[in-house]
Amino acid sequence: MKNVRMNNSMENESKNINRRKFLGAGVLAGLGVAGASAILSSCNKELDNHALGLPPILKGAPKGRKLKAGLVGVGNRGTGAAINFISAGPDLEIIALADVFQDKIDNCRQRFASFDLPIPAENCFVGFDAYKKLMAMPEIDVVICATPPQFRPEHFLEAVMNKKHCFLEKPVCVDPVGARMMIATAKKAEALGLCVVTGTQRRHQEDYIETYKQVANGAIGKLTSAKAFWNQEHVWFRTREEGWNDMEYMIRNWNNFCWLCGDHILDTHVHNIDVINWFMGKHPEKAIGYGGRARRVTGDQYDYFSIDYDYGNGVSSHSMCRELDSCANGTGEIINGTEGYTNCINTIWNLDGSVKWKFEYPKDENGNTMNTIKISPYVQEHMHLVHAIRTGKYVNEAEQTAISTLTAIMGRTAAYTGQLITWDAIMKSDMDLGPKKIEFGPVDMVFETPIPGTDAHI
Repeated sequence: MKNVRMNNSMENESKNINRRKFLGAGVLAGLGVAGASAILSSCNKELDNHALGLPPILKGAPKGRKLKAGLVGVGNRGTGAAINFISAGPDLEIIALADVFQDKIDNCRQRFASFDLPIPAENCFVGFDAYKKLMAMPEIDVVICATPPQFRPEHFLEAVMNKKHCFLEKPVCVDPVGARMMIATAKKAEALGLCVVTGTQRRHQEDYIETYKQVANGAIGKLTSAKAFWNQEHVWFRTREEGWNDMEYMIRNWNNFCWLCGDHILDTHVHNIDVINWFMGKHPEKAIGYGGRARRVTGDQYDYFSIDYDYGNGVSSHSMCRELDSCANGTGEIINGTEGYTNCINTIWNLDGSVKWKFEYPKDENGNTMNTIKISPYVQEHMHLVHAIRTGKYVNEAEQTAISTLTAIMGRTAAYTGQLITWDAIMKSDMDLGPKKIEFGPVDMVFETPIPGTDAHI
């Protein structure tokens, strides 16, 4: 697959220098995540949110000085994230926009104007360097990064260099070079005291958090295996319109090109993979699996993946995802232990199938139990960010999300190549997706669907 063999992603030399310096092994030290499995082996005392490193469950962000945010990437998810931000609490404002397309800027401004929240035209920037102009604005406190994930590492670095707090949509990269860049920038943000929250909303969702606490406190015993799944209909795609050059077509159809989105094992299934890493307390040691393409009509991606992640000591997770119409669907996670099992969101069962514990959802005004939490996790994650900034209770989720994204990249690579992929190999890989030049016009690349067993380069 030619588009995964590139060792440099842009002609711009400053970008090449930034990405190349993360190819070394120096950033590999100190990787790890705390989770239920690790905690169980070290502590028998019942642990609360603070002791477990979990965010607080908030009814709203606290009052404090006004926080002004800029949105980079103003498509549907970016606009949604910006609305989630201003919904999180008092004195929160979106004051600037950046995107490569003027029509996207116009649509976003119209939507905010309909809420009586006008964004000045002079604060709207267009082009591949638009993010730099936005992040250079001294009045901006927070940057919301929601472009296609190919651009996330560079945008995150620019935001931190400009001393901005960040909300980063997942996934946070598409290749190992980008993952190492994210991890290094996360450490720089920590040194500067900049708060970072990512779009892994399950970690901010009350029912998931309470289930995690039960598991961390021994409810299912020692963790033995897991499975994760995201099976759904085929998502959107764009057919090429007259007048679109190669680059414009790919970016407008970004969800169907691996170099821009990382394939759907990253774009959606990374949520489930992140939950398994969270509960396991670590990333897997290796992966083997397969996938294929059956009905896609654009791009270069697979329709389905089936990956076995080996977490060591005989513990593995079966991870599957599929985007095909008219098939059986489902999304979720299951973790098994020596004394029970859980769906990670709201229920724990004994080994005989009887219910051991259930999360208690709130009741409505008529006293009926609701089937969901009151505050959307998409808003709750922004509450946590604002809470951290205003209270000084520091948060930085960039590294853990980079690790989960790299876990998905390891699985994708196992399927694409047909090879067993180890964590060390994927972490050290020089895989750097995308064309040499990121600019509008023709793109000198061939985007071939991977054929396992024909090219084992990672």
